[in-house]
Amino acid sequence: MIVVGFCGAAGITLVAYAADYAVFRFRLGTNAAFGQMTVSSYDAVQQKNGKTVFMFNPPEPQTCVHALFPHAGFVPCWYLQRHTEPRTNI
Repeated sequence: MIVVGFCGAAGITLVAYAADYAVFRFRLGTNAAFGQMTVSSYDAVQQKNGKTVFMFNPPEPQTCVHALFPHAGFVPCWYLQRHTEPRTNI
């Protein structure tokens, strides 16, 4: 019973990814596949005394893809829109 549920979920995911990839390939021809958002990242440096120092990087444009899943090495725009300030712990 669990195997049937797992195979069903894997099949649905595979079909969703294939349909998303087909739409992505279609949008490549119309130059509507990629977008760009401004991202302001920062580094959090943990010091020996237990305090954290934040170093903010200047805002920079980042390319994203208009799709449900990542394609061509770019994250989806819906994800990047919600994560415009990524933190790097050092």
